[in-house]
Amino acid sequence: MKLYLKLFTITLLLGIFISGCTNSKNSLNDSSQRPIIGMVVGTFDDTWRSCVRNEVYKDAEGKAQVDIWSGDDSQQTENQKIDSLIRKKVKALVINLVEPAEAGIIIEKAKKANIPVIFFNVQPSSEDLQKWDKAYYVGAKAEQSGSMQGQILVKYFKSHPPKDGVIDYVMLKGPAEHQDARLRTQYSIKGIDDAGLKASKLADDIAQWDRTKGQEKMAGFLASQGDRIDCVIANNDNMALGAIDALKTKGYFQNGKYMLVVGVDATNPALKALKDGSLLGTVLNDYTNQGKAIFNLAYALAQGKNIDQSNVGYPITDGKYIWIDYKIITKENINDAK
Repeated sequence: MKLYLKLFTITLLLGIFISGCTNSKNSLNDSSQRPIIGMVVGTFDDTWRSCVRNEVYKDAEGKAQVDIWSGDDSQQTENQKIDSLIRKKVKALVINLVEPAEAGIIIEKAKKANIPVIFFNVQPSSEDLQKWDKAYYVGAKAEQSGSMQGQILVKYFKSHPPKDGVIDYVMLKGPAEHQDARLRTQYSIKGIDDAGLKASKLADDIAQWDRTKGQEKMAGFLASQGDRIDCVIANNDNMALGAIDALKTKGYFQNGKYMLVVGVDATNPALKALKDGSLLGTVLNDYTNQGKAIFNLAYALAQGKNIDQSNVGYPITDGKYIWIDYKIITKENINDAK
């Protein structure tokens, strides 16, 4: 009887083991039919970029495997992740640069390995993109978002003129090397000037796209400029929300005390601030369509297809770029951001 039980147990275990291997093998066979797309995001600690990678995950379901890593806001770390994905012989690379100047080196590596590469959010120079016919960029034109921030403020100040006829503003900026930060800073003020209004900068500082840093910088502005400030212009929503946090500690947004704040991205936390009235406006940086464009392009490239609008779903400009338009979002049209 004991011998019978032992034999039964061994047979049962072997059956489980064989069944497990068979299922695993089938799973591998299934997944092996799908191309592997490697993606490195500068940092996962960013609301908008997290939305983009989640969209890529969603669009890849049932079509491709996606292997997504964080560069931990370090170009050295990002390079290590890229090298690892190249060694794995992924079929396409998607890169959100930490440092724009690194694009040329990454393109050379990808070209040597014959792996198409798509950059997003941080735009390489046109010279770098021309180094290889399988290098692309997906993004939005930052000057458009800056102009739209200016338009939001122009609409308000035309019906609520500042006391001395001059809009005194403070600016919260992204990293100095990031083209979106530079262009949003420049074009937000240009949008005000082009409308015939006058703007004067009281202070500005770099808050690295970060809410906590935005709060800290805004607290400093309030300490030095106080009630002289007419509005806060932030290069993204995280920093705008940080400014609102600092303003709330000083009694703003209650008992009639108010400060105009504008951002960019139309993230969910920003939309919540729009609803409660603490954020005047933002600009939709369409992560849904950018994520879809990134995946569609990577998937077509991974399959070795010739790239055009028919297999990507978006117009290709100059054979290199997919541009997704921004859109002004205020409390009145908040549903357009959903």
